[in-house]
Amino acid sequence: MRNSILYTLLCSLILICSLASCSETETYAEQKDKEFKAIQSFLDRDIVIRGEDGDIICNVGKIEAISEEQFIQQDSTTDLERNQYVVFNNSGVYMQIVRKGTGEKLEKGKTARIICRFIEFNILGDSLQLRNDVNFWHPTPDIIKISNNWGTYTANFDTEINGGGAMYAAYGSTSVPSGWLIPFPYIRIGRQDTPDEGIAKVRLIVPHSEGQTSASSNVYPCFYEITFQKMRD
Repeated sequence: MRNSILYTLLCSLILICSLASCSETETYAEQKDKEFKAIQSFLDRDIVIRGEDGDIICNVGKIEAISEEQFIQQDSTTDLERNQYVVFNNSGVYMQIVRKGTGEKLEKGKTARIICRFIEFNILGDSLQLRNDVNFWHPTPDIIKISNNWGTYTANFDTEINGGGAMYAAYGSTSVPSGWLIPFPYIRIGRQDTPDEGIAKVRLIVPHSEGQTSASSNVYPCFYEITFQKMRD
């Protein structure tokens, strides 16, 4: 399993370097146009994301994009039967709330540590790029320390507790992609205390401007499926 994970990280780095090499011959405007077209194609592709052994990790499906206005009218929910994602015009992030979670929303003026399990799919590269929902990363999950600064959310990957997780190992940065923070006004961040409860789970399409450092530098969008669980005090 360890060799498999290291191989995946190596492949991701090769892909990133390849994208960077291609970007040297393109203008930024051309790169953004390519990214936009890749996202639009992704919305209509009915894609299934598979792991190295061919197992289905995530059935994304064809996506129905809705406006922020419709999202609010639907009590800040996305219709899962219609596979709806709300698109936030200011950021370009698409979000589907699979589960709002248990517990409470992060209160204004409060800070919390959140365990994140995720898959990261490079939309432009059409490949699974990174994941931490496997046994290899269970001892060292990605932990974010997030603060609600009276409606503005800030966060960093916490490396003090376990030395950092997959995102820090892959990209060498404690900066949390700003696209990951989009869901927090709408989800609850608790722990699963009974079998009937489920922690918060979202799906995101994150353009390079809201993404991790490599995506930002090389202008490619990523799809994420993420769960958020509050750490014990």
